[in-house]
Amino acid sequence: MNIVICAPEVFPFAKTGGLADVTGALPLALEELGQNVVIFMPKYRQVSEGKWQLNKLKNGLYFTKIGKDIKVYFIEHQTYYNRQGLYGEKAGDYPDNLERFSFFCRKTLDFLRDIEFKPDIIHIHDWQSSLVAVYLKTVYKGITFYKDIKVLLTIHNIGYQGLFPKEEFSKLGLNWSLFNIEGLEFYDQINLLKGGIIFSDAINTVSPTYSKEIQTKEFGFGLEGVLRKKSDRLYGILNGIDYNVWNPQTDKLIFKNYSESNFSAKYENKINLQKICNLAPRDVAIFGLVSRLAEQKGWDILAEAIDELCNLDLELVILGTGDIRYHNLLEEISKRYPKVCSVNLRFDEILAHRIYAGSDIFLMPSKYEPCGLGQMISLRYGTVPLVFKTGGLADTVTEENGFVFDSYTKEALIAKVKEAIATYKDKSKWVKLIKRAFSYNFSWQDSAKKYLELYQKILNF
Repeated sequence: MNIVICAPEVFPFAKTGGLADVTGALPLALEELGQNVVIFMPKYRQVSEGKWQLNKLKNGLYFTKIGKDIKVYFIEHQTYYNRQGLYGEKAGDYPDNLERFSFFCRKTLDFLRDIEFKPDIIHIHDWQSSLVAVYLKTVYKGITFYKDIKVLLTIHNIGYQGLFPKEEFSKLGLNWSLFNIEGLEFYDQINLLKGGIIFSDAINTVSPTYSKEIQTKEFGFGLEGVLRKKSDRLYGILNGIDYNVWNPQTDKLIFKNYSESNFSAKYENKINLQKICNLAPRDVAIFGLVSRLAEQKGWDILAEAIDELCNLDLELVILGTGDIRYHNLLEEISKRYPKVCSVNLRFDEILAHRIYAGSDIFLMPSKYEPCGLGQMISLRYGTVPLVFKTGGLADTVTEENGFVFDSYTKEALIAKVKEAIATYKDKSKWVKLIKRAFSYNFSWQDSAKKYLELYQKILNF
């Protein structure tokens, strides 16, 4: 099968979040299953010829290879993509994002014909790629080359929809008849994700539970009605994680490698984590958090609970950046509880690995979580996750392999933390829990097989 992955970011070339991890790992797993895959993404500033071995195919198009023979095509536009950020900078989103990503979508379709690669499936990701589906089914409809090409849209987080003023609609090169309630209009604005949902042959989210949640008013962000209309073509496939990167047996960023059969070495990682975080090397449960500091990630209830948490028999290691109010709160907390709470307000890949390896419990109380990778990574490292029951967290963590609270309140969070501490102190129970954590497998191989089954199903629509 010929498959095109069309995405605004792909690891290792450009990344702002979990989307890039998916679009970087899924093609490799599909290639292992014998599929013919190519990738299209914008040629951002960080995708430079000096850093990557790029070949110029023609004006505006470069490529390199990953895996055995996967071509990654980079669409160039100096004005649009030669910038510091992918979608924006500290001041906010780039004001011309509509033009930037409509250009990317149209050029992806144009270049497919130039490279003579006719896909069976174009797999698009989030609002930035959604216009591929719209253009394919409208502007390119009568062109023979594009006949019978199917589109799958993956929604990684429905909270981000690509909303723009209606006055910019003419920039899309689409007929104004598409700006209506059955098209791209959304409360008198343009909604690119809505267009992708309507014009794609099928939609999926990154976990089964999230595919159901986004059809409700609570989690649908205004698109629940549109999604319910396509519920017969809406699927949930859990993301995988790359075990070449996240593997305590081979991880070069942690203090000492270990495995399920030798997890006593995990404690050396714990002691070293305590040392580098200026925490006392004592026998208490270490709770690790690697998180964007945002309300979605549970920081509203964490902020309410943190004083009480810091007075429990635990140590807390926090890594992340985000909302300034949480930065200010955590700076104050670190001064108030320097022997209990280590606060690291930055992006730090090395420390992230060491937190996964050295913590006893991984705290992930997200208000909503389309999939979540942190809980899967922590299980791989024998670090027990503590989560709120939502989205991908509900699909991967149960009382068998972690701690789950199902009432989104400060009180429920604190009660579950206390339960986790009590379990940690019962060493026979704790060892059994760690062993169970190691037994879970969330490799991309399983997820890729499910995507392949979905592609085949779409071809029969």
